[in-house]
Amino acid sequence: MKLKLAQRVVIGYYKTKLKTLALLSPKKAAEASFQLFCTPYSGKPKRKAPPIFHHAEKLKLEIEGLQVRGWHWKADHSNGKTILIAHGFDSCAYKFDRYIAPLKREGFDVVAFDAPGHGTSEGKILNARIYRDLILKVHNELFPLNGIMAHSLGGLATSLAVEQLQPAERPPLVLIAPAVNTVRALDNFFTFLPLGNIIRQEMELLIEQIGQQPVSYYATDRAVLSMTQPVMWIHDEEDDICPFEDVQSIYQQAPKHVDFVITKGLGHSRIYRESKIKKEIVAFLKDKNS
Repeated sequence: MKLKLAQRVVIGYYKTKLKTLALLSPKKAAEASFQLFCTPYSGKPKRKAPPIFHHAEKLKLEIEGLQVRGWHWKADHSNGKTILIAHGFDSCAYKFDRYIAPLKREGFDVVAFDAPGHGTSEGKILNARIYRDLILKVHNELFPLNGIMAHSLGGLATSLAVEQLQPAERPPLVLIAPAVNTVRALDNFFTFLPLGNIIRQEMELLIEQIGQQPVSYYATDRAVLSMTQPVMWIHDEEDDICPFEDVQSIYQQAPKHVDFVITKGLGHSRIYRESKIKKEIVAFLKDKNS
């Protein structure tokens, strides 16, 4: 990927800053690196709410001391079941407005939240552990979920959350270009910011201390293989954010409970905006809840 001048300047700034900090304390450098790793690169740009968001019940939850904001749409002829939409990193719930009306037409109530550090919610950072805990809180305190569709980091967080539920509670999942594993994300981070093995090792140790799990725990494929409920996994062969090669292992294992939808040329974000994909997702959730 060819970087713009401004991007190279920013990368150079953080590389110098973090390497200087590492001379004083590798642990402090790792903490600062992890903070940067969890910070959305676009910040929280103000976006205009799509019209359908003006017709939703407003929701609030507290997670990690932060107010997160969400929306709840009731179906006109409800089937009594609720679908959660979970956006990806550096994204927001507004981007999934096209799914709300079709799901409502099938009788589903729909819930969506802006994750911490994103959209209209408070905070500056987000990681899979925090997002996992938010999804569990929605399920346990607001709405028992009958299906979740999730994109990118949302897919990783969703798989981790659902893994913690009792098997009978686990809803069908739609994972759209999920972040397959955190090891890959760290590889990418340390490619853009070549800070050296010492800082990376300290950062991996920090992640393990914070979540009481090794970095390898934060993996969509590992979590999905521990489940048996229906999963639709949608991924593009040309995804340059969550590469298809990361999917190859679970794809080749072909677990019976996972339906793979493999596309070509839709990339990481266009994939969920594609009309054909939208129809397949709605049909899957309808079928698995009938």
